[in-house]
Amino acid sequence: MPTYDYRCLDCRKRVSLYQSYDEYGKTPVTCPHCGSANLKRRIQRVRVLRSEESRLDSLADPDDWGDIDENDPRSIARAMRRMGDELGEDLPEEFDEVVDRLEAGEDPESIEKSLPDLAGDGGDESDFGDED
Repeated sequence: MPTYDYRCLDCRKRVSLYQSYDEYGKTPVTCPHCGSANLKRRIQRVRVLRSEESRLDSLADPDDWGDIDENDPRSIARAMRRMGDELGEDLPEEFDEVVDRLEAGEDPESIEKSLPDLAGDGGDESDFGDED
């Protein structure tokens, strides 16, 4: 049975639901975390096998980035999405939440205040997004 990925627009959590091909689109889906039916389908990116060197080269060329306006949250969000795409890995849901909020025009400082775990308190960066 295929897995379908969603994001709950109420509690903002990622949700993976199993449905048969016959059920998809006919059976209502609800968030197992909050019970909301306000879900948006997430389409997973197609992965292309690339070397780490190739991915880092793509990120290193400043001409490929265009103009990033550090005062425009939407511009920052575009740059973050691109970096996430170039990394070719699934990033934690906190990353998606931050980028979604930036795309909506929210101030980066208010996002940082509302997500204190992402503020960079000097802890081990490898713990980003890990849950205990």
